[in-house]
Amino acid sequence: MSEEWVEVFVTYDSIEAEMIKDLLESGGIQVVMKSSKVSPYPVNIGRMGEVKILVRKGDVGAAEEVIKG
Repeated sequence: MSEEWVEVFVTYDSIEAEMIKDLLESGGIQVVMKSSKVSPYPVNIGRMGEVKILVRKGDVGAAEEVIKG
């Protein structure tokens, strides 16, 4: 049975993405980060620069509360 992951946050700043990830994980929420960036080339054009934060479907409400602060 595969678990469904839901996007809860999108940013173009990888540092911000890491901070959100750490914040969620410190609250016991598992996180997956997805990015289309090609590592040697820090391209931030359109969607190539997006970093998406995903959590399990059951954690969406808790994650949104944590992100809102």
